[in-house]
Amino acid sequence: MKKLILVRHAKSDWPEETEDFDRPLADRGLTEAMQMSRFMKTNNIAIDYFVSSPAVRALNTCKIFNQAYNLNITTDEKLYHPSESNFESVIYDLDDHVTSVAFFSHNNGISNFANSISDDIFHFPTCGVAGFEIDCNSWSEFEGAKKKLLFFYDPGKI
Repeated sequence: MKKLILVRHAKSDWPEETEDFDRPLADRGLTEAMQMSRFMKTNNIAIDYFVSSPAVRALNTCKIFNQAYNLNITTDEKLYHPSESNFESVIYDLDDHVTSVAFFSHNNGISNFANSISDDIFHFPTCGVAGFEIDCNSWSEFEGAKKKLLFFYDPGKI
């Protein structure tokens, strides 16, 4: 059994003359990310590994979560402006020793991917988190594996 956790980056800012890739987190985003990471850790949401989009807002959200988890962080360009197949590609690259992984990414891709693997309808708010149980022993079995939604957390409701 594997677990896949999807995290949309926290609320970002868009200062003048800043490229999309370099957008920082807004003050609200910093607060949301700290609250959500503590909430997840307090509620014993186990995570073994973090993979983040390299964009500043996603990677900073990941780094804030990592203050609670203290894990290795990998970045993957495929999680920036991602399609459903980008997420699957990152999944297939995972080592099978990883039991529970969190991906830090962006909308609309993260909502579209969650909807492609679940019967539930998702629209991720900033710093929204969804956890799925994947009925497989190897990440290579992801496509055909049964997927079950375990939780969906909205930072405005925790």
